[in-house]
Order: sequence, then C-alpha cells, then structure tokens
Amino acid sequence: MGKSKASRAVGAALRANPTPIVVPCHRVVGFDGSLRGYGGGSGTPTKAKLLRKEGVSVSEGRVDLSRFLFSGF
Repeated sequence: MGKSKASRAVGAALRANPTPIVVPCHRVVGFDGSLRGYGGGSGTPTKAKLLRKEGVSVSEGRVDLSRFLFSGF
C-alpha cells in the first residue's frame, strides 16, 4: 500500500475477514514477498497452496514481487 504504518490495520482487517475465499486475503504478502501469516487451514502452507492453484510461483516461502506487485495507486 505504500503506508508503512498501515500493516497492523491491514492485518486486523484480514484477520476479521469472514469469507476468506470470496475476499482473497491469501493474496496479501509481506513487503519482501514473504508469505507471512494466514489464518486459514494450516497457515502459510495453505496460503502457498492457494497461490500456486492461482498460478503464482512460491519459492522458499516467497513470491517474486517483480512479477506480481500491484502498483496501481
């Protein structure tokens, strides 16, 4: 988002998400591409599995942000 102090607010909103597949919070990764936390299933392994199902390459717990970074702000 470009707001370094917004990470806690983003985390709280994702944690409160009642429909995690409809609102795909598994697509949110850390600033460095790391998977970070995930409340669904078995945590970050489930997050990686969902991302891979969507065609995102996950290597060593990270995604390549140069390929997937959203920069439309």
